[in-house]
Amino acid sequence: MKLGKLLYTGKAKDIYKTDNPDEVIIRFRDDITAGDGEKHDKIPMKGYYNSIISAKFFEVLEAAGIKTHYITLVKPGYILARKLEMIPIEVIARNIATGSLTRRYPFKEGQEFKEPIIQMDYKSDEYGDPMLNDDIAVALGFTTMDELDKMRKITLKVNNILKGFLKERGLLLPDFKLEFGRYNSKILVGDEISPDTCRLWEMKTRKTLDKDLFRRGEGGVIDAYRIVASLILDDRDKKRWKLEDDLL
Repeated sequence: MKLGKLLYTGKAKDIYKTDNPDEVIIRFRDDITAGDGEKHDKIPMKGYYNSIISAKFFEVLEAAGIKTHYITLVKPGYILARKLEMIPIEVIARNIATGSLTRRYPFKEGQEFKEPIIQMDYKSDEYGDPMLNDDIAVALGFTTMDELDKMRKITLKVNNILKGFLKERGLLLPDFKLEFGRYNSKILVGDEISPDTCRLWEMKTRKTLDKDLFRRGEGGVIDAYRIVASLILDDRDKKRWKLEDDLL
């Protein structure tokens, strides 16, 4: 499939038109950022791994009845997706206390929650991605109370599905963020689900396998992403997506 006109360039992805006005191609670049884009680098093959990891997670969710923008992985690095009207809200599910939660609140690092915490942030580098409550989100005109309720319920379902899927593969899911958009009046999960947007730890050692390695200035980022891919992909995925065994 040929790429059409470039519609949008983000920190690590480009969105292109296709021949179908309701569909887009998402190109995953090798850029990696942290601190609202203040820290930036390029890591070869990062787009490759994030695209195939996202594709797998989206397929797991779709199989469980969660509607997403995902249509297919055209080839590593490129996903065909439904064109969404994105809602500028990040919905974060937290299962284990870490990151900003322990810096801002008196939680202990590694503390596990009996029930997940759902947090919503305004997706805006200009304003520093501030946390939202429902009234502020509605007053800003981003969404409605009904949509907020749907996003919260979908996020909780996604959390249960991915936690179970990853547990079977020896991984913990401390937290993750989702983005949502409207498609034919329906709320769908969009963007990506990858080590850029999730915290992923080895279950036995709690070793980090996500973008926190880059945030902390450590090495081994692409090795961590490769480990995640190798754990979640099966032989069928590798064959149909023509993945190279030596990269997994």
